[in-house]
Amino acid sequence: MPTSEKIRSRQRTRKLFIKTLRNVLKIPEKLKVSEWAEKYRILDSSSNFKGRWSNEITPYLIGIMDAINDPYIQEINFCKPTQVGGTEAMLNMLGWIISEDPAPAMIVYPTDDLAKDTSRDRLRPSLLKTEEIKNKYLERASNELNLKFRGMTIYLRSAGSPSKLASKAIKYLFFDEIDKIGGASKKEASPYNLAKERTRTFTYSKKIYTCSTPTLKTNYVWQLHEKADVQRIYKVPCPHCGEMIDLKWKQIHFPSGEDFTADERAKKAVYVCQECGCEITDKQKIKILRKGEWQDEHKKCVGKPQSVSFWINALYSRFLTWGDIVKEFLQCKDDPEKLQNFVNSWLAEPWEDTKLKTTEDTVKERQTDLEEFVVPDYAKLLTGGVDVQENCMYWTIRAFGDFLTSQNIAHGQALSWREIEDVMNAVYKKADGTQMIVELALVDSGNDTDNVYDFCVNNSDWAVPVKGSSHEMATYYRISKIDKEGSKAYGMQLVIVDTDKYKDMIAGRMRRQNGRGAWMVYKGCDLEYAQQVTAEHKVSVRKNGKMTQKWEVKRSHAENHYLDAEVYAMAAGDIRGIRYMHLQQEESKQEKQTESPEENWINANERWL
Repeated sequence: MPTSEKIRSRQRTRKLFIKTLRNVLKIPEKLKVSEWAEKYRILDSSSNFKGRWSNEITPYLIGIMDAINDPYIQEINFCKPTQVGGTEAMLNMLGWIISEDPAPAMIVYPTDDLAKDTSRDRLRPSLLKTEEIKNKYLERASNELNLKFRGMTIYLRSAGSPSKLASKAIKYLFFDEIDKIGGASKKEASPYNLAKERTRTFTYSKKIYTCSTPTLKTNYVWQLHEKADVQRIYKVPCPHCGEMIDLKWKQIHFPSGEDFTADERAKKAVYVCQECGCEITDKQKIKILRKGEWQDEHKKCVGKPQSVSFWINALYSRFLTWGDIVKEFLQCKDDPEKLQNFVNSWLAEPWEDTKLKTTEDTVKERQTDLEEFVVPDYAKLLTGGVDVQENCMYWTIRAFGDFLTSQNIAHGQALSWREIEDVMNAVYKKADGTQMIVELALVDSGNDTDNVYDFCVNNSDWAVPVKGSSHEMATYYRISKIDKEGSKAYGMQLVIVDTDKYKDMIAGRMRRQNGRGAWMVYKGCDLEYAQQVTAEHKVSVRKNGKMTQKWEVKRSHAENHYLDAEVYAMAAGDIRGIRYMHLQQEESKQEKQTESPEENWINANERWL
């Protein structure tokens, strides 16, 4: 007969066998990263919220985290402002990997010191706070730069150590604040490319996560954003009209500074829905964030995307009010260095690496006291520019005086060539009644070329086709000829312009105060025009291994048609001699001064005959 001790031993063995059998036969949970985080992740003291992770606090992170569970997606990029959870999303991904899919992982930091500090002060405390991860941590086998867990290792590496980046086969690769890691050297490829090579072994199952606040447009995170197969924007429903909108800085309205202090202006800030014009309060923002969803910005990807980029700005942060963002802007708007930080770290946009910085506010400051269609008294010449699109044409008319002083007197959209003829052949008047007409208009021939050529042939007394040069020119423009066989325009003049040179010219003169030599607009100039003529900025780009500066749109697919039309109007003025008009007046003065005494006597007494 068995003793009581033997009975207890058998019971313990039986329980252990049943527990082991259940664990072996247990069906995996197959949790997504966001689901795993909400079930297991415990936040440490470094987070704004202590305790268990909640997806409701930062709902926009759900789509970013769960992208790692998409079997087709291999590269995930997060272009973001500061303090919106980019690192927390990475920690949740790491926790999920350790628990659900152990495999070699690497995190790349700008320096060894930062890697060690982050490992000691942030990474280990945060991960080991969660019991599921702590149970798998192999403390004795780990050090600051190699965190070992059951079935895997997390390698922390410096971007400045090429040999260490190239020494391990990695399935999961992470870059935290990638814009700070530096570029390629003469002897080595960039740290990003070196580390990316380590994922080759895992051809289809690899995952690369990059996140950063942007710096320049030519740096990593913005380049990755623009080159991604899919670019996603977090859209939220307006609480008034229900339309899905993305939160934009230009939709935050606040009073001008004439009668209010900066603090008072910030307190009165409101967000105005771009669809219905209703105001969205800070309290409503928190609610609509939970109902938001990531949407493809361009919808041009065919098939399943392999790379996806997510973009948001500080307006999506539940920890910031509209007033907080306006206050930050007002404090830094007059200091270029502080303004760059606002653009990068708050708006999550690349900084314009150029002195030729223009905004829609710059255009508003160039308004004169003259109404639309009124020609300024100093004007000696009117020119026009037409930018041709698939379904319409954008036109502008500019008045020129001495020293390239100019003003836009009218602009608009036309739906037919007849409308272009009407506006370009109309008579425009000065305040004293003096009449003027457009002497020359350049018409873009890049789109709808045949119809443009036919139009210019029929209006050859004032219309000439124009085309932007595909490369930098020695001069602002050159005159070529149309050599298209069979065209009515065969042999007609074709103007080739260096658009970047004219954009330099426009931006430089736009920054001048109203007056001599300035680029101005009429009173009450509309917002769409102001946005389009400042839709581009000049940024540094690498071409054929060399850095050069080039005008590009500030945001993908931003409309810039009025800017192109103004380039053509400026080039038309150049062809008509606007640079030398002031010299003609000087020559006439000199001729009068060099008249002989006899000529003066005759002129004074010419009626004696």
